[in-house]
Parts: sequence; C-alpha cells; structure tokens
Amino acid sequence: MSGVAPIAAKAKAPRRGPGSAHHGPGGAMMPGEKPRDFRGAMRNMLAFMGQFKAHLVVVFLFAIGATVFNIVGPKVLSEATTVLFDGLVARVGGTGGIDFDAIARILLATLVLYLLSSACFWAQSWVMSYVSQETCYRLRGAISEKVDRLPFGYFDKVSTGDVLSRITNDVDTLGQSFNQGVTQLVMSLTTVVGVVAMMFSINWAMTLIALVMVPASLALASVVVKRSQKYFFAQQTLLGEINGQVEETFSGHAVVKAFGREDETVREFEATNDRLFESAWKSQFLSGLMSPIMGFVGNLGYVAVAVAGSFFAVMGVITVGDIQAFVQYVKNFTQPLTQLAQVSNVLQQLAAAAERIFEFLDADERPPEHPSATTDGIRTDVAFDHVRFGYDVEAPVVRDLTARIEEGQSVAIVGPTGAGKTTCVKLLMRFYDVDAGEIRIGGHDVRDYARDDVRSLFAMVLQDTWLFSGTIRENIRYGDLEATDDEVVEAAKEACAHHFITTLPGGYDFVIDEDASNVSAGQRQLLTIARAILADRRMLILDEATSSVDTMTEARIQTAMDNLMRGRTSFVIAHRLSTIRDADLILVVDGGDVVEQGTHDQLLGLGGFYAELYNAQFEERLT
Repeated sequence: MSGVAPIAAKAKAPRRGPGSAHHGPGGAMMPGEKPRDFRGAMRNMLAFMGQFKAHLVVVFLFAIGATVFNIVGPKVLSEATTVLFDGLVARVGGTGGIDFDAIARILLATLVLYLLSSACFWAQSWVMSYVSQETCYRLRGAISEKVDRLPFGYFDKVSTGDVLSRITNDVDTLGQSFNQGVTQLVMSLTTVVGVVAMMFSINWAMTLIALVMVPASLALASVVVKRSQKYFFAQQTLLGEINGQVEETFSGHAVVKAFGREDETVREFEATNDRLFESAWKSQFLSGLMSPIMGFVGNLGYVAVAVAGSFFAVMGVITVGDIQAFVQYVKNFTQPLTQLAQVSNVLQQLAAAAERIFEFLDADERPPEHPSATTDGIRTDVAFDHVRFGYDVEAPVVRDLTARIEEGQSVAIVGPTGAGKTTCVKLLMRFYDVDAGEIRIGGHDVRDYARDDVRSLFAMVLQDTWLFSGTIRENIRYGDLEATDDEVVEAAKEACAHHFITTLPGGYDFVIDEDASNVSAGQRQLLTIARAILADRRMLILDEATSSVDTMTEARIQTAMDNLMRGRTSFVIAHRLSTIRDADLILVVDGGDVVEQGTHDQLLGLGGFYAELYNAQFEERLT
C-alpha cells in the first residue's frame, strides 16, 4: 500500500459493455445507502497511519511541549502581577517600592517559556504537514495501484466521476482534516489536563466552580455532533455523484447539444446540487454552532469564577496575581473545550472521506493469478471451446461459442449488434474470464497464462479511439516506448497517417488536447492504427478499425492492414462486410453462438444468415 504506481495515461478511454454505469450525458450515480461506520473508518485510518509511528510520536511530543510551556506562562506571569501589586501597596503605605528587577526576571522567564512554546508548535506543525501530505501521496498511489487490480466489472457498476472524486476530493479532505484534527486534538487535550492541574494548584474551590460548566458543554456538543454526522457523510457522497455528472456531461457535451437535452441536464445537475447544498449547509451550520454554544457556557463560568475570586481575595485566601492567572486559565480552559467540539466535526469529515477511500481500497480484486504456462514462443492458434459468459451471470451474452482459428489466419467476426462480437475479444484478452468452457491459445487455457502475458500478444485498434493529451509522436509511440522517431514515422506512413500529420502545425509535435477534439474522428483512428503497427505484436484485434474512415481513406489503408496482418493471427470485427471478404475465416455470430463459419464465398454459397447480412448491405449501397 505504501508504494505509488503512476497513472500510465493522462486520459481515460470511454467505457463500453453491458451494465456500464456510464449513464451518458447528465447521468448520475445514486449515493451509497449503507449507514456510516465511524469506528471502522477510523480503524482503517489508524492502520494505514501505522507506517508513520515515529513521525506521530514526534508530533505528539512537540505538541505536548508547546502546550505545557504555554500553560506554565500565566502562572509565572502572575508572580509579576503580585510583585507589582505588593510594590504599589507598599509605596502607597510608605513601607517600600516596586521591585522592577524581580519583575524583569519574571518577564524574561515568561518570554523564554512562550518562545519555547512557539518553537515546539512550529516543529510539530512542520512534521504534521509532512505526514498529512505524505499520507495523501501514498493514498493516491494506493488508489492508482488498486485501479489496476480491480476487475473490469467493477467499473461497469461505478461511475468514472465517483472514482475520480475519491482520488481527489476525498483524499484532499482527509489530508486537510487529518492535519488540522490530530494536532488540535492533542493540543486541546493536553491544554485541558494541564490547565485543570494549574487551576487546582491555585484554588480547588474555584476550580470546582469552573468545572461545573463542563458537563453542560459536553452535552450540548454531543447533541450537535450526532445531528451533524449524517450530513458530513452525505456531503462527501454527493460530491462524488456531482463529479460523475459533470465528467459525463462534459465528455458528452456534443451529444447533449445534438439531442437538445441541455435543459434536462441542467435540471438533473440542479437536483443533485440542491441535495449537496442541503447537506453542506446543514453540516457547516451545525458545525458553526459549536463556537457560540461553547462560548456562552464559557462566559457563564468566567462570571462565576470572577465573583468567587473577588470573595477569596478579600478573605486573603489568594493573591491578586493568582486571580489574574486563574481568570487566564479559565479562558484557556474553555477555548480547548470549544476546539475539541470543533475537532469532533473535523473528525467526522475525516471519517467520511476515509470511509469512501478505504471502501474503494477494500473492494474485491481480481482473483490472484497462479500461471502454469508462459507465452514465450507459443503458437498463436486459438480455440473457443463451448464458451459461455455474461456480464450478468443470469443473462449470458455468449451462450455456447465453439470455433478453431489456426496460427496466422485472419478471422473476421460478424453479426448483428449485440450478438457478442466485442465480448469474444474481451474474453480472449482476459478482460473478463469465461463462466464456462475454455479459450485456448497455443493449446493452453488462457487462464493458465498471466493476464499481462496474454495481453502482450495483442495489438489493438478499437472502435472507440483513445488518445491522451500529448504530442502525436507520443501517442503513436505508446505502442512501443522504445521506438525511435524514424520508426514512429514509418508506422504512420504504413497507416496512411503521415500525410495529414505533416499538414498539422508542428507535425509530429502537434499536441492533441485532452478529449482529442482538435483532430477528426478519422484522423484519430489512423493514429491508433499507426500505434498498433508500431507495437508489432504477434496477434491483432481490429474492432471496427475503419469505422470512422471515409471510403477513399479506407481503400488506401486496406493494403497496409493486409500487410500488417500477414503472418499474424488477426481478429477483425466489422459491420462493413465488404472489408472482410478476403479473410481466411469468417465467424458469423448471433445470439452468442457461431451460427455459420467459412470463407466469404463459402458463406454466400450457403445462402444463410451471412448472405442475408451481406445482401442487405449491398442493397443499402445501391439505394
């Protein structure tokens, strides 16, 4: 958990697949329904903070030192008040004068105490700031690593915005709350204990009068904390929900405008924003009540102590300096009580953020791998053997898929939308594992290989093009990070992308923006094809690879694609059947099963399902 895995890419590919929580523009994720577990969240937090034990001990020691020096100050300063008062009385009575040397020594001692207190406070603040930021740093790293270990199905259920909120809002809230809360908690508790001890050393009766106010303060604080607890958790949950709406709306703003759904999107956002406003103002309002409530109770105690102190001074039980010190201690006593009440709210925020973070970190991961085979030097023949799979086990997408693909063959997978074509590819690359049956590569079940080893066999060009914010050169080089500039250019030429790249400002150094909107859909597709060419893998997956390319460009790159596929086991998913007529094998998938297979001419000769699909497309072109 302590390591940090950098996020490999600067942008996230659009999510696909049944069950996806990507609700589309303006979509929303419902907030969590389960009750908040404050103790559980704090246990997880304390367990994670165990790696900072030494730092926290230093923080506690310096915090205690700062508080102790600050507490002793009023008592020492009271001696100067007593010396001054006694000197004035003696001077008025003609029996003496003010001992300014003694006052100077006392003031110097007080100055040293306060300087030591400030030095300790500075030291603990410095260490605590380091610990809180290091905690945020490691939590972000832990979340990043967790993302890599989660199954694909997790992201079908949780929105991208909510995941981003956990790594940004929740981690930042946790860091700020931890920095403020822990230091304030230690110093406030130390101050309360130290002040009570000093007050008892001056006069026990006045101390008991001051302590009478404590139960009232704690009772009022408890009421406020209980009422505010649920609002702090709701605030953090709704922040994740509103982030999800904003992320999805901005990523699909063109769709929103095209369908005229601006008003509906705004209404959905306002509904969530209203709920966030409701929980936020209630949590902040209740939190703000702490200070005036504690201040009112503290003022009552202050009045009671002032009256009692005057009486005891007249009786000669205590000195004037003691009264001054005691009044200062009463003020110092009520202030940490107020701070403790405020700290309770900060801890509520910390627990709310920690619960969401550790809920994510504790999510079920992919089962551990125990590979029994290696992909080094294996043949790339593929067999689907009675494969069954569903994103929901009760609703299978692939029912009973059986097919054999020889090494080096180009295989086209065709069929109507929803037939399971892309799902077959996801299973082949172990994005998901089959529910029944086997998929074998080189004679071994793909589950015998490590997932990374399986995926290292493939280069992919998907229907949903994915580019990150960076130069064109960097995006193509993503296929092979060790490639030279000349190899990048050669890959672009083979993909028929070189010409349009050279027409852009800066050429290969042209910077693609965050959502790749400054290049056309067809150009994005050509860049992803160039990336696949540069990767030079033994197997290829082309999922509607030319879907965004015009007919003339498609014709130009078809030769390059044929050269790329030669000698490689290739899987081509295509709706445009004219592009796969030369495939060595065509698998016709419908309802999750292979209903026909053969070459283009063989399938047309059968006059079956494939022939119907092909003739329907041919008729569409004629019309």
